[in-house]
Amino acid sequence: MKTSEIRELSTSDLIERIDMERTMLARMKLNHAITPLDNPQKIKQVRQVIARLMTELRTRELKEKSI
Repeated sequence: MKTSEIRELSTSDLIERIDMERTMLARMKLNHAITPLDNPQKIKQVRQVIARLMTELRTRELKEKSI
């Protein structure tokens, strides 16, 4: 997910997307422990998407406080 796409999301959509990505990450980790994934780099990519989403959410929180 690109940064420009993340910025277009509303705050509630952002929170919902973070929860969804975290759930997906947990499933991927569990599946990888049982049967190795074809591409284990997907776990890293999902973690990076979560970090991008969290960064945007934190930026919005700081903007609200400064206003």
